Amino acid sequence: MDNLNIEAAIEAILFTMGDSVEISKITNALEITNKQFKDAFKSLKEKYEAEDRGIKLIELDGSIQLCTKPEMYDVLIKIAKQPKRQVMTDVLMETLSIIAYKQPVTKSEIERIRGVKSDHAVNKLVEYELVGEVGRLDTPGRPLLFGTTEEFMRRFGVEGIDNLPQIDMDKVNEFKEEADKEITMTLND
Repeated sequence: MDNLNIEAAIEAILFTMGDSVEISKITNALEITNKQFKDAFKSLKEKYEAEDRGIKLIELDGSIQLCTKPEMYDVLIKIAKQPKRQVMTDVLMETLSIIAYKQPVTKSEIERIRGVKSDHAVNKLVEYELVGEVGRLDTPGRPLLFGTTEEFMRRFGVEGIDNLPQIDMDKVNEFKEEADKEITMTLND
């Protein structure tokens, strides 16, 4: 199979599947090496980026997918029914950040970090398909463990959890000091 046929086959697989497809499944189905796949993937990706196309090729933690380019959303909305707008409030972003950086994490761990109940926030994030259940903790009660999804990686443009921005510990300590001062001022009033 030559490189152009490999590209066409990859494109056909991704178009037909609609969702992300694991790279290993593609190489096995096409009976090609990882190098052949990487060469074809790179070439395809460059074509989608270089040309004025409405789709792009992305890699997500060992899988690849064809996606609509964000700049095409306005055109799509005119054709399709307007999707329900997902509002990411500060509470949801805070909860999502905790899940992303601490995953896998239980609701009780999230609540301990936030200091408030987080049922609604976690349920909304599951509804938005940004987080999902990834298992159960092996302790009494077997609480659910939550982690981020491929949709999270797509929307936030990260290839995997290893690619999340690093946390600035100086800023974290600064926030802790500010919170301690606020608590002290509140207790003194």
